Amino acid sequence: MVFSSNPLSLSVPEPAFESWLRDSGYLEVLDHRTATVATTTTTTNSDSSTTSTTTITSYLLSHFLTFLSLFTLNPFTKLTADDFSGQTPSWTYGFLGLCDSYSFPSSPAQARLRVHENVKRYARNYATLFIIFFACTLYQMPLALVGLISCLALWDVFKFCGDRWGLDQYPVVQQCLIRIAQCVAAVILIFSNVQMALFCALGISYAGIIFHAAFRTLAPAKQPSRGRSK
Repeated sequence: MVFSSNPLSLSVPEPAFESWLRDSGYLEVLDHRTATVATTTTTTNSDSSTTSTTTITSYLLSHFLTFLSLFTLNPFTKLTADDFSGQTPSWTYGFLGLCDSYSFPSSPAQARLRVHENVKRYARNYATLFIIFFACTLYQMPLALVGLISCLALWDVFKFCGDRWGLDQYPVVQQCLIRIAQCVAAVILIFSNVQMALFCALGISYAGIIFHAAFRTLAPAKQPSRGRSK
């Protein structure tokens, strides 16, 4: 039996459909579609193989390449200032999630999608974690903490003296004193290893962002209510 073509049937291109899912907030559907496509491709290749050794090797190689692709991503590509102005997602149900909220990305494309979208969604959480890591690093490096406090005290003293002596009326002298204060602050920061504390905090935070954003599955933008509806 032959069916006549339906003139009202529409065919939506894949890029347009994925763009609509992203703009409409159905990121979890897009994440599932990406995983399904990758799984189907892997299954097709496995059926054509003749030995199980080749299948296991290709499976491990695929996951290894996906893992390596995490270090080539720039997680801040789509990050904007508006992502920090919204409400901080819940740390338990939103940011950490449940045990089934994590899975290994099935392809580099899915890893890229998760990283970009999760960084935008949990930008405030990641910023808070960076501050905590930086504070812990300063606690482990007392000299860096003293140097940072000394620089802040130096600028407070400079501002107090500038207001009391009326340096605004002498712009040349004010600029010279500012440059001298900047040089002194730079020397204090360098000799107290503040840059090393900042580098350690940035490294730990960057690794945490990459791994959490890549392994955290995309959840709906609006979490369902956990209470009983009346």
